Amino acid sequence: MKHVVIHDPTLRDGQHAVRHQLGTAALRRYAEAADAARIPVVEVGHGNGLGASSLQVGTAAASDDDMLSTVREALRHSRMGTFMLPGWGTSGDLRRAITHGVDVFRIGVHATEASLAERHLGFLRDAGAEAHCVLMMSHMAAPDELAAQAAQAVGYGAQAVGIMDSAGHFLPADVTARISAIVEAVDPLPVIFHGHNNLGMAVANSVAAADAGALIIDGCARGFGAGAGNTQLEVLVPVLERSGFATGVDLYGLLDAADLAERELMPAPPVITSTGIVSGLAGVFSGFRHRVAELSGAAGVDPRDVFFELGRRQAIAGQEDLIVDVVAELSGGRTDG
Repeated sequence: MKHVVIHDPTLRDGQHAVRHQLGTAALRRYAEAADAARIPVVEVGHGNGLGASSLQVGTAAASDDDMLSTVREALRHSRMGTFMLPGWGTSGDLRRAITHGVDVFRIGVHATEASLAERHLGFLRDAGAEAHCVLMMSHMAAPDELAAQAAQAVGYGAQAVGIMDSAGHFLPADVTARISAIVEAVDPLPVIFHGHNNLGMAVANSVAAADAGALIIDGCARGFGAGAGNTQLEVLVPVLERSGFATGVDLYGLLDAADLAERELMPAPPVITSTGIVSGLAGVFSGFRHRVAELSGAAGVDPRDVFFELGRRQAIAGQEDLIVDVVAELSGGRTDG
């Protein structure tokens, strides 16, 4: 059986679903359960990564330092991962994370902007830390462009590279084309796939990624994450195993961790709502869901129209202010009519 490494961002990406309000007690309990299940990498932090706690994208219930130190203490077998977006986090944040014993760092950038990761990947390389680079909103770039961007990130020091289907837009054929191109460009380095479930395809897309040569696959307990949620981890692992991929994850421990996550981390597991489907079709970042709902509801605008217009404008994460503009224009247009 071919081995794939499972990367679990429940305690980071899941924060989007609860406005970054997971406290240290909940972080510790889930980390202990994930560790008992022998999940290889457990990622923790604010949903937008190191240094991102703010009024603009949400103030976290705990500081980066407290989150990292809490989860570090809880892990005996699993490695600890964290995430950073240039512009939110800094080299200083990376330096502090190193002191907390982070094992795996991920630097996230827009699909066509690998150059933004150069400074931070170089810093991590010089510090001797394991550094990965993920290309976000990857549906907005063709396979050959993603492959070129991934190779560029490797040149900066990335030890693994891959893509995030940030909007849950892909079908398996889309994933196969992109992962195959990246694998060819960066072989023998590991390639990463991170899926979202807006169109109900996250597990199928993840298997397609593994079949195409991805060696690191992400999933969250109960699919905990923004919008329609992430790839559901406790489904992903047994499906991968049935498909011929070894994960090393203990099934009963994994199911126990998922039950704990549903009980203690989230008000309810993510579901694919009407707006979630439209978000996936439009290719818009799932994390916009709450803001679109709030603003469109107050203005009497159909949120589906907002998502399709944001997709037409190729909105990306960090452009939350664009939601205000779109809602105002759609509201004004309807009123004038």
